[in-house]
Amino acid sequence: MLFKLAWRNLWRQKRRTLLTALALSLALFLSLFMRSMQEGSYENNIDNSARFSTGLLQLQNPEFSESQSIEDLLSAATDFIAPVTAPPLSPHITHYLPRIESFALASASERAKGVMVFGVEPEREDSYSGIADKLIAGEFIDADDKQVLVGEGLAQFLSIKVGDELVLYGQGYRGQTAAGLYKVKGIIHFPLAAMDNQLVYMPIKLAQTLYSTGEQVTSWVLHTDSLDAVAEIKSELVKVFGSKVNVRDWQQLSPEMAQQIAMDKAGGVFMMYLLYGVVGFGLFATILMMTLERQREFGVMLATGLLRRKLLGLIAIESGFIALIGVLIGLIITLPVVTYFHYHPIQLTGETAQLMLEMGWEPIIPMMLSFSLILDQVKIVLGLMFICLLYPLWRAYRIDLVSALKGDSYG
Repeated sequence: MLFKLAWRNLWRQKRRTLLTALALSLALFLSLFMRSMQEGSYENNIDNSARFSTGLLQLQNPEFSESQSIEDLLSAATDFIAPVTAPPLSPHITHYLPRIESFALASASERAKGVMVFGVEPEREDSYSGIADKLIAGEFIDADDKQVLVGEGLAQFLSIKVGDELVLYGQGYRGQTAAGLYKVKGIIHFPLAAMDNQLVYMPIKLAQTLYSTGEQVTSWVLHTDSLDAVAEIKSELVKVFGSKVNVRDWQQLSPEMAQQIAMDKAGGVFMMYLLYGVVGFGLFATILMMTLERQREFGVMLATGLLRRKLLGLIAIESGFIALIGVLIGLIITLPVVTYFHYHPIQLTGETAQLMLEMGWEPIIPMMLSFSLILDQVKIVLGLMFICLLYPLWRAYRIDLVSALKGDSYG
C-alpha cells in the first residue's frame, strides 16, 4: 500500500521528481565517466609499461634489486619455474618469460651511447607484448639469430639502419668482458620514448653468450589475468619460492609510475566527492522542501490514523523511487558512452600526446568498463540520498499535528 501511495505521490509533482532524478543521474554520469577514464588510463598505462618493460611481477635474485648486476642471477631451468605453471598459480598467470636485462655501451660509426639490453625469447615476447607489430623497418628476430633489434630513437642517434653493424661492450658474468658485433635486423618504434631511445633487443641465447651467464637469467617476468589479482599472486609466489627469490610487483619495479598514479587518483577522488557534495546540497534542499511543503497533507494522514513510522516509511520510499529513477537514467546515459570509449579510446595528439610519451605513457585515454566501478558509484549515489534524507525524516517525525492541520510552519 505504501509503495503504491509513494509512487502516485511522485507523479503529483512530475517536474520536481524528474529534476531531482536528473540531478542524481547527472552526478552518476559525471562521476562514472571520470572514474572510468581515470581507471582505464591507469590500467592501460600499467599494462603497456608492464608488457614493454617490467611485467606485472618479476622473480629476481634477492640481491638484484639493489645491485642491478649481471652477477645476481636466477636459474632459467624448467624445473625452477615449474611452480608457476602448476595450480593454484597457473590459472591466473597468463605469461611467464625469462629475460636478461643488463646495460652496455653501444657504438656505431663515431657515436656511442649507454643502452639497455633485453635478452628475450622472441616468439614468447611477441605473444606477450606484440613487439613485432612495432617494427618500422627490417624483420623480427628469431630464437637462433645472431642479430639484434634497436629502438627508432637509438637508431637515429647512432645513425644506423637495417643491415648496419652495432658494437655492444659491457661487463659480463663474474667479471668477464661482454663484447660483440651484431647486425641490426630490424628497427622498432616503442610508444614509450624512454625505451625507444635506449633499448636493444636480442635473442636470449645470444644475450647469454654475450654476458657469459650460461643457463641463467636476470629475471622471470610474469603477467596476470587481472591487475587486481597481482597482490594475491605475489603473496602466493612468496610462499612458493621462499627467501631464495625476490618477488617484486609493478609498483616496486616502477615506483615513479605508482606515485604518479596515486597522486592523480587522489586528485580525481577529491574532485568526485566535491561533485557529489554540490549535488548533495541541491538534493538535500529538494527533499527538505518536499517534506516541509506537505505538512498539511502529512497532518491529515496522521489525523486519519496513519502511524508516524509509516509516514517516515512513505517519505523514504518516495525518495528511494527518485534515487532508483535517477540511477536508471544515469546508467542508461552512461553505459553506452563508457562502452563506446572503452572499445574506441580517445586518441591524443599534439603537445599533450608528446607530453604523455615523455612521461612514458601511451597517448590515448581508454575507459574502464568494470562492474565493480559501476556498483561503487551506484552505492555512493544511494548513500548520498540516504544522508540527505536523514534530516527531513527527523523533521517529519517531529511534526505537530495541530499546527500541520492549520498549515502553520513548524520547528
